[in-house]
Amino acid sequence: MAQALAERGCDAVFSYAGVTAAPIAQPLPTRSGGFGGVPGLIAYLHAEKITHVIDATHPFAAGMSANAVAACAETATALCALERAPWSLEPGWTPVPDIPGALVVLPDRGARVFLAIGKQNVDAFAPKPDNFYLLRMIDPPAAPPALPECHVLTGRGPFSAEDERALLEHHAITHVVAKNGGAPSARRKLDAATALGLRVIVIARPDVPARQVCRSVPDVLRWLGHDTDLGV
Repeated sequence: MAQALAERGCDAVFSYAGVTAAPIAQPLPTRSGGFGGVPGLIAYLHAEKITHVIDATHPFAAGMSANAVAACAETATALCALERAPWSLEPGWTPVPDIPGALVVLPDRGARVFLAIGKQNVDAFAPKPDNFYLLRMIDPPAAPPALPECHVLTGRGPFSAEDERALLEHHAITHVVAKNGGAPSARRKLDAATALGLRVIVIARPDVPARQVCRSVPDVLRWLGHDTDLGV
């Protein structure tokens, strides 16, 4: 999305949440960090004379998306979300509504779990300390996870299907827990787990207030009034 806007010479700014130490460079001016809730976002939209907001956050960043809906409604700012469709559930996958739901369906002990949910919700699995947890994060955690039996890997995807299968086999994983982000590359670990006959637990997306949703960059460009093969 940022590349498409830059190629068309759009006056745009890219906002990072500020949770990653070394975010990927973007071809647009960037800012980093929270806005200070809805009031802070309203103040930013006014100060920067923003006319359009593209919510390209992760589907599980429900707080930021809700704030964007509220702030844009208050300021009469046009808003759309660039959001991938969720994965279709495969036979044998276990859907759960949220993080607590994933914890409920895990065994109490003896499981070897690839906890592919990022770093923010890892400690929610502390009530089942008798499992082994494999964690993969972009940055090392600031403090050790509250899981006595765990191994932390750092790395930035995408990862190949072959690498995902090798990872699962190397650590003798029995369960994979993942958020339904919808990215084809992120699905590879689930497909590898399915091929190996492992238990796959998929966490449903949180509810977000109603807003216009675009499924692709060309769709957003049309919403902005830019044809995909034209300049500004």
